Amino acid sequence: MTVLGRLAGRVLGLPEVSTPDTGVAHDVCVPMSDGIILVADVYRPRGTGPLPAVLVRTPYGKHAADVRLLARVLARRGFQVVVQNTRGVFGSGGRFRAFHDERADGLATLAWLRDQPWCDGRVAVAGASYLGFAGWAMAPYADPPLAAMGLGITASEFVSSFYPGGALALHNTLVWSSMLGTRDGARLGGLAPTPLHDRRVRRAMRHLPVGEADVAAIGRPEPFLREVTAHAEGGGSGDDGFWDETDHSGAVAKTASPASFVAGWWDLFLRGQLRDFAALQEAGQETRITIGPWGHDARALRAILADQVSWLSAHLQGDAAELRRAPVRLYLQKAGRWLDFEQWPPPETKPTSLYLSDGLSWDPPADLEPVSFTYDPYDPTPSVGGPLLSPGKGGQRDNGRIERRDDVAVLTGPPLTGDLDLIGPVSATVHVRTSTGHGDLFVRLCDVDERGTSRNVTDGIVRLADTGEAGRAVRAEVELHPTGYRFRRGHRLRVVLAGGAFPRFARNHGTGEPAGAAVASLRTRFEILRDPAHPSAVVLPVWG
Repeated sequence: MTVLGRLAGRVLGLPEVSTPDTGVAHDVCVPMSDGIILVADVYRPRGTGPLPAVLVRTPYGKHAADVRLLARVLARRGFQVVVQNTRGVFGSGGRFRAFHDERADGLATLAWLRDQPWCDGRVAVAGASYLGFAGWAMAPYADPPLAAMGLGITASEFVSSFYPGGALALHNTLVWSSMLGTRDGARLGGLAPTPLHDRRVRRAMRHLPVGEADVAAIGRPEPFLREVTAHAEGGGSGDDGFWDETDHSGAVAKTASPASFVAGWWDLFLRGQLRDFAALQEAGQETRITIGPWGHDARALRAILADQVSWLSAHLQGDAAELRRAPVRLYLQKAGRWLDFEQWPPPETKPTSLYLSDGLSWDPPADLEPVSFTYDPYDPTPSVGGPLLSPGKGGQRDNGRIERRDDVAVLTGPPLTGDLDLIGPVSATVHVRTSTGHGDLFVRLCDVDERGTSRNVTDGIVRLADTGEAGRAVRAEVELHPTGYRFRRGHRLRVVLAGGAFPRFARNHGTGEPAGAAVASLRTRFEILRDPAHPSAVVLPVWG
């Protein structure tokens, strides 16, 4: 093993290497049920007999640096690793259709693996993001079950991340689809900075119609963006059917494989990942989750690798010591503490309403006039931070520039007399009227420090039900991002409301036209009701 390899192991906090002598068989052919051939690399400790296999399926290429790191880390610790290029990418046959072929191809690969003389029949899956989804696409249907699952920053369905609350997640969708459209020429396995490409993608987020932003970003159509924008209304409401075969959440509870997850408070898949974990735990399956203070980025890599090594060691190599921890381990932000719990959300958490009042109040509001603002699609309310795919752009940011705009409503509570800990799901019920009968409602919870700096903690958006008439009040139920966060004594809670958060979410044009094709726009006036008959509130998971 090289000095660099030993240093990497120490930096990542991994156990010592047990099998330094490993080999790689490149471009092993794996036949699919329709005759298509997918290619894989097999990493294997030399001089061993049949071993269990850890399967990793990727659309980013088995040559990618992060995938090779995972395979080598596992192989040098005694695991046999099979890294396969998914259909239609980097030498694998067929056409890549994002999310649609992973169940059939995953199960065909699983059957092939179990028939190989160098596999002892036990197969586990590992990976993060899309690689984790590829694991979920086969795990609920594997017979016999997979030996283990070690998955990071991922979920059993991605559709709710394309259309959170029914709104189109423009930033993340265009960033990912543009990466897909240019991956063949990516340098250093896609890990090298691409400033020119990134600037073109950011500019393309303003392009109308949204369904053609791929050409503005990378100079040619990209199938994934076209699919997401074409099926936005169906994807958001669930009545289109196009994404049905990509949603495996309904089968999660039937998954008998022991599963370990790594999630991040600022990861776009956190909500789905927590739903998967809760479904497994409620079904009595063996599972655990770690939630750290990172997003969908390289900061999560160390935790994911360490988690997968320990979990696979326990279930493929019999190291039971790796199982002696609580099912839920999470980092309480701004407290600098890791906490252990038996379930999610923690049973000590109490959902508590924080009312939109004359500011914010724990008591129901008096009879107050609505707070109002006007959303202009030609000058859409911007966004900062949050769960984004772009490294260095997401997470917690100063919201001051946005809060000074006249197209937002800002409500602030009094200074806290003690620390306030939130651990769990966050939601909002807001009674709202719009002048057009259309609109998106964006709700953000912020932490205001003693100097007045306001930083985002969590947020959510919902596409308002089309009432067909202007001025009719609707009750908007908004699911915000789950959080684990400490508001310190002397800080204040702040709720910011807007008609959008661009370019994180595509602008709502106020016309009811499909999101992918809309160009014409109408300004929409919002009225947020806050009276005894319309008690708008954010529901916070108060812990302790």
